[in-house]
Amino acid sequence: MRVKRGSRMPDPGAAALIEVRALTKIYRVGVETIHALRGLDLAIRRNEMVAIMGSSGSGKSTLMNMLGCLDRPTSGAYFLNGRDVSRMGASELAQVRNEEIGFVFQSFELLPRQSALENVELPLVYAKGGWRGRRQRALAALDRVGLGNRVDHRPNQLSGGQRQRVAIARAILNKPSILLADEPTGNLDSQTTAEILALFRQLHAEGQTIVIVTHEDEVAAHCQRVVRLRDGRVLSDLPIAQDVAGRHLESVRATVASASAVAEAIAGGGAAC
Repeated sequence: MRVKRGSRMPDPGAAALIEVRALTKIYRVGVETIHALRGLDLAIRRNEMVAIMGSSGSGKSTLMNMLGCLDRPTSGAYFLNGRDVSRMGASELAQVRNEEIGFVFQSFELLPRQSALENVELPLVYAKGGWRGRRQRALAALDRVGLGNRVDHRPNQLSGGQRQRVAIARAILNKPSILLADEPTGNLDSQTTAEILALFRQLHAEGQTIVIVTHEDEVAAHCQRVVRLRDGRVLSDLPIAQDVAGRHLESVRATVASASAVAEAIAGGGAAC
């Protein structure tokens, strides 16, 4: 597999940072039973940059909620840094979310009346001993994402790309084990998308483990590996080069099949004449 310059491949022999075993999630809506995840297995090593893809209803959002400790599985196990977080209570999960996981959302999720600096400081408000050096740490995080000169600006004074940078600074403030990004470029134009993806690649090159949920192949192309879901199961789990080749082959086959169908239809029409 070919690796982008500046990125580091994880050690193949390293223990998984994230390990999901036979994960299921069942929702009941009235009399309807929805199987969002169906015995899903997945492992992600430290310092991997992985895209999770799938159509609506594939289970990718449910999986993101599980990896972020925002929801509990119906059955199965989720190990993060060797700890079975699927068995933890609410207070333990809150601590894991604060200390181990950084979140980046499509809609930024910034407080509109707070400055960029105050938004970035938020995770430290709830962290043990977070008051110590809080301002300095938040300033350093903003500087790391290129917003050292925008610390006093409120979200409505920032562009979409700058707001997402604030969100990323907030997500990396506590030096999390994993950075989870849910459609992080969905509200951005192409130029700003490229800038945000370049920032993710920079963080990855510095050692950050990143998981991106996306429906865009262009976004997934910046990752090392693509996990595709369908009906709550892993459809494929491939290095990006093999995934791209597979998608190309699938496209070619679809084109050939379509052309063959048209040719048969034409031939059939001619015979009928």
